[in-house]
Amino acid sequence: MRVMVMVKATKNSEAGLMPSEKLLADMGNFNEQLVKAGVMLAGDGLHPSSKGKRVRFSGAERKVVDGPFAETKELVAGYWIWQVKSMDEAIEWARRCPPPMPGEESELEIRPVFEAEDFGKALTPELRAQEARLAAEVARQRKA
Repeated sequence: MRVMVMVKATKNSEAGLMPSEKLLADMGNFNEQLVKAGVMLAGDGLHPSSKGKRVRFSGAERKVVDGPFAETKELVAGYWIWQVKSMDEAIEWARRCPPPMPGEESELEIRPVFEAEDFGKALTPELRAQEARLAAEVARQRKA
């Protein structure tokens, strides 16, 4: 199963406070463990929401909203995509993570990523073929 592990934002991350050399080293070591175990598929930190945008959908209307966004506890400061056998395995890895926001209370949120079989009959053979074509194209572009 794949999961997305989100590092929740804090006042310091939203203020643009950069991680210390120690935190970068600790996270680098943790990421190395994830990679060696075949768990980590992707992961990155995100700039504060002040550098972000949101696009709101209301029927056919699209509205762009500039950051920053008010509810820090609802924001994401970084993420990983992990391949694990179960949610329990993801939790065990998360427990091994260095505190992502030293000096502040911080939180990781773990959520399963939808897999094709989760969509049942709604994901027709044609839509499955389209997904496979798109995945192959993304892989080709990443190699180029």
